[in-house]
Amino acid sequence: MDYKLEVIVIPVADVDRAKEFYTGLGWRLDADFATDDKFRVIQLTPPGSLASVIFGSGLSNAAPGSSQGLHLVVEDVVAARAELAGKGVDVSEVFHDAGGVFHHAGADGRVDGPDPERRSYSSFASFSDPDGNGWVLQEITKRLPGR
Repeated sequence: MDYKLEVIVIPVADVDRAKEFYTGLGWRLDADFATDDKFRVIQLTPPGSLASVIFGSGLSNAAPGSSQGLHLVVEDVVAARAELAGKGVDVSEVFHDAGGVFHHAGADGRVDGPDPERRSYSSFASFSDPDGNGWVLQEITKRLPGR
């Protein structure tokens, strides 16, 4: 049995502001449905992704901005960071983790610049949406065996 992660629900306070932010990133608008004034579903998909995000009203009891560590995999984190910055996104500088395994929560253990050896899985940049939902760009150029 395959189990495919296809949708992540992210909690937002202002649905239209979030829609404007994500479409401004170039994410494809897949759906914008409302059944009444208390229930609205918006689905967007990042370029090249098989998974989408959904947000709206009446979808989640989680606090707006409480989703953290949402990863977007890119082939070139420096170029992806520049693209986001060019679209007005407040994105961190590229960093790698002091331990060399995976980034810590928040800004702990961050070392400026990409991984010195540019190892796959080891270079990052981060940004947040207007509600504070936290995204991480992760550079993956070569997948681990079996991935």
